[in-house]
Amino acid sequence: MGRFVEGADRSQLCLLPECLDDWVDEDNPVQVIEAFVDALDLAALGFAGVLPAATGRPAYHPAALLKLYIYGYLNRVQSSRRLEREAGRNVELMWLLGRLVPDHKTIADFRKDNGKAIRQVCTRFVALCRQMSLLTGGTVVVDGSKFKAVNNRDRNFTQAKMARRLAQIEESIARYLQQLDSADRQEPSEAMLTKTTRLKDKIGRLRQEVDRLAAIDKLMCQSPDGQISLTDPDARSMATSGRGSGMVGYNVQVVVETEHHLIVTHDVTNVGNDRAQLAPMAKAAQQTLGVEDLHVIADRGYFDGEQVKDCVEAGLTITLPKPQTSGSKAEGRFGKQDFVYLPDQDAYRCPAGDVLPYHYSNVEKGMELRRYWSTAACSACAMKRQCTTSKERRITRWKHEHLIEAVQARLDANPDLMRVRRETVEHPFGTIKARMGATHFLMKRLPNVAAEMALHVLAYNLTRVMNILGRPALVAAIRAV
Repeated sequence: MGRFVEGADRSQLCLLPECLDDWVDEDNPVQVIEAFVDALDLAALGFAGVLPAATGRPAYHPAALLKLYIYGYLNRVQSSRRLEREAGRNVELMWLLGRLVPDHKTIADFRKDNGKAIRQVCTRFVALCRQMSLLTGGTVVVDGSKFKAVNNRDRNFTQAKMARRLAQIEESIARYLQQLDSADRQEPSEAMLTKTTRLKDKIGRLRQEVDRLAAIDKLMCQSPDGQISLTDPDARSMATSGRGSGMVGYNVQVVVETEHHLIVTHDVTNVGNDRAQLAPMAKAAQQTLGVEDLHVIADRGYFDGEQVKDCVEAGLTITLPKPQTSGSKAEGRFGKQDFVYLPDQDAYRCPAGDVLPYHYSNVEKGMELRRYWSTAACSACAMKRQCTTSKERRITRWKHEHLIEAVQARLDANPDLMRVRRETVEHPFGTIKARMGATHFLMKRLPNVAAEMALHVLAYNLTRVMNILGRPALVAAIRAV
């Protein structure tokens, strides 16, 4: 076969290098993994088995299994069985593990039993990035994304799902009973007897399903959020951005700095919305970076007055848009944003130019709300039909609404911050989901899923720093710290 590059003869004897170092140069990512894990104090991080047992079969050192997992998540190999196969045939892993080939059960148990310690390893690498001056604070972006759990949608139940399922079953039973009545009115035959038996079996199975759903409904009523998942009890049904779509999974929160797009901190929750996550994530980033002043950007899904207040009290600067949820605006009338607050008078000026004075305050859901209106001005106003269908237009103002107004003013002065938000935080999520593939978390229960996510975040941050500094420089920096 001339004019083609030809492979070697399979029967030709060859001598592989005696030293595995000949196959792994200094620019190989396994050099970084080796240096990073060797620099860790695994006992202080909480890994089990750092000190060998005095009796019994010798165990694998946690460092070897941690190196195996970091390598796997860097190379899109997360399954314990696939990691076992790679350890036996991958030259890089032979170098990294000293030709150890742990079985898949040992590999899986290590991830399951050391979840908290694995999360600490991810935190330790972020601290290392800070020591290398890659995390200097300034501006960060917080965002959340839904990740699928191992739990199938058919094995997750809510009140609405249960009602729909029971209605479908009752409809099927009624249809089969009607077919049985029709069969009874016909001449008996072998074929009709077979059909009748089959219909009775279907009805019996459906009634068994009703009994099973009744038992599930009893457990679901005991759940605080009225929801139950059978495969992964901690997974929850969550709406996604697509209209009418959703998944059973977890809500992963990340805080990403805007300079190098490194993940500063992250968390895994089973709450489907982001409303209560702004202050906890922003404060965690502030603590991780060790700074007093930090600018935090988020999208409108994080908007919550109390959360903004907590952040401001912690010394954080917040920028996020306020959701436009005015019912009056949706119906074509003036919204609250059309009324101007007059701080000197503690009153509002309406679109017609009249003043709505303060009347009284009350507390709703723990928030002190102030009420403003003017019956006399509204009764004689020519623009009343554009404003309200009631006797007068009333405006409600939160006691700390000046904080919300400052946040909105900051965004109005620099609207490009929302573009910065998208460019910063979509990158990590896109990279992590691409590495996971079209699949789900491999583990069940929230603590185990958090450990698995920590490995994904660690792999992402490692990749970013290797691309920024270069692998030899990163190895030197790790050994110098």
